[in-house]
Amino acid sequence: MSGAFNQWKWVAITVGSLLLGAILLVKFAPVPEGVEVGRRAPDFSALNLASGDSVRFAEEYAGQVTLVNIWATWCPPCRDEMPAMQELYDSLKSQGFRIAAISVDEGGLDEVRKFVSRFGLTFDILHDNSGRVDQRYQVTGYPESFLINRSGIIVKKVLSAHSWSSKTNRDVITHLLAGES
Repeated sequence: MSGAFNQWKWVAITVGSLLLGAILLVKFAPVPEGVEVGRRAPDFSALNLASGDSVRFAEEYAGQVTLVNIWATWCPPCRDEMPAMQELYDSLKSQGFRIAAISVDEGGLDEVRKFVSRFGLTFDILHDNSGRVDQRYQVTGYPESFLINRSGIIVKKVLSAHSWSSKTNRDVITHLLAGES
């Protein structure tokens, strides 16, 4: 009888230890990277069109409210939403709002520069023709956008052209800039 009791005692201790370990892992584990709301935005490197330098998202945009927009010059919905993005940027850049618009065009940079000039875009235009940003963000179409808070967490994900300059979006971003969740 005492042998069976000791065996069950050790099973209970082992199961309890595993449960406690799982609870602690969930409670103290870092926020996982991913592409869903509530997850940490994936890091990436891309060419900054203005400076010609390669920039890392995690370094360049750390601690800032940033709209990550993945787009291409040949994409009609991308062209449709760019004026609203510029309007939003113009209205909130003085409060620290950033836009990182990553072109995934496979050709040369001349087409991207013409596009930027034609639309009068003044926010950050990055370029990645390697497909790494698409992979990291699991892009399924263009444009795709991710609103990132100061902690690097995705708070909004949009899988098409969007009216970024709407009052609702300005209010959300203004709250994020003010440090509210």
